[in-house]
Amino acid sequence: MSIPQERRLVTAIPGPKSQELLARKQAAVPTGIGTTLPVFVTRAGGGVLEDADGNALIDFGSGIAVTNVGNAAPRVVERVQKQVADFTHTCFMVTPYESYVQVCEKLNQLTPGDHEKRTFLVNSGAEAVENAVKVARYATGRQAVVVFDHGYHGRTLLTMTLTAKNMPYKQGFGPYAPEVYRVPLAYPFRWPGENPAEEAYAQAVDMIEKQIGAQNVAAVVIEPIAGEGGFIEPAKGFLPKIAQYCRDNGIVFVADEVQTGFARTGDLFACEDEGVVPDIICTAKGIAGGLPLAAVTGRAELMDEVHAGGLGGTYGGNPLACEAALGVLETIEQDDLVARARRIGEIMLPRLRAMQERFPVIGDVRGRGAMIAVELVEPGTKNPNPAAVQEVIKRCHAEGLVVLSAGTYGNVLRFLPPLVIPEHLLEEGLGILEKAFS
Repeated sequence: MSIPQERRLVTAIPGPKSQELLARKQAAVPTGIGTTLPVFVTRAGGGVLEDADGNALIDFGSGIAVTNVGNAAPRVVERVQKQVADFTHTCFMVTPYESYVQVCEKLNQLTPGDHEKRTFLVNSGAEAVENAVKVARYATGRQAVVVFDHGYHGRTLLTMTLTAKNMPYKQGFGPYAPEVYRVPLAYPFRWPGENPAEEAYAQAVDMIEKQIGAQNVAAVVIEPIAGEGGFIEPAKGFLPKIAQYCRDNGIVFVADEVQTGFARTGDLFACEDEGVVPDIICTAKGIAGGLPLAAVTGRAELMDEVHAGGLGGTYGGNPLACEAALGVLETIEQDDLVARARRIGEIMLPRLRAMQERFPVIGDVRGRGAMIAVELVEPGTKNPNPAAVQEVIKRCHAEGLVVLSAGTYGNVLRFLPPLVIPEHLLEEGLGILEKAFS
């Protein structure tokens, strides 16, 4: 790695140059574009972000699960540099190119299930989810879409509607799209009963049967681990039951793996943990190392239903992004980043559980692989404690550790380190976190 893998603080966070740039940002960019930590990055790699003031911060965010293979990963850089010198765009729907086909072939091969598949490429996770719903509605001739409490699916009109959380994603942007219905998620930490998988499933099916009618449902859309909702892993057994219900009723089961995909959870895709095989899987974020790309991969008989010209977009599958994706997939395979994600979980989870024993503000520790969270509560209760999250984040940022929040109640700290982060930085970051709690 060209960047020294060490934390280095030479100014306060943010430093004077970043503060100058922040003033320019505020004068040029709408306030609706928020900023978690206003340090302006000049270089990044491994587990480090360097800013305009010369500070080097430990990265526990990966640009929200995007730079799984690290920033400026060598195989990604090499492929993109070669491609940008050849051509930057033709529009695949006008004159195609091989790299788009290669990415689709790889995703057809790597995503769960040994059935025949088709893939097409778009620009963002929201666009992928929206297109999955389009395919499901077209193929089934139905209209209703079922989603889950605590789900997040994007910021377009339809995906805002699919999203459960009002602030900041939905407030003031209605009216929303019709024929979207929300059912319970088996959230183990907050489920009031003793068997969340069985009870949440029974409630969800009851609501579908009574309020919609299974024969009217085109798709069920779910994140295998709810991302923005707070890294909620549904109780074991819940996902397979929902998938089976879909199969039994001719409903398209759509897995939104935008945040969970590409080795993040210790499997290449999070669905693999319980052997769930989606009819359609949506991927983005970690797919191309930071270049804008997303994909919709599904059963051939579903995907081929749509008429020619019914799917696509001007920039979908841009050649630079396709080359980046091929570099990402090579890196995951050749550097065994699936195993690396599991190793990160083996280091982080015991440390966080030990903190939970010390600090009663930590109500829950959860996650798989390198997708891990702690939920903060008012000590002695399960009441959400978003103020504690903001205080911990402030202290971590001041010490040069980038951490993010999440959760329907704003009370979750989420950790998404690059899969290539050196272990000494992982340990140092956990030490900073522990200091922030104490």
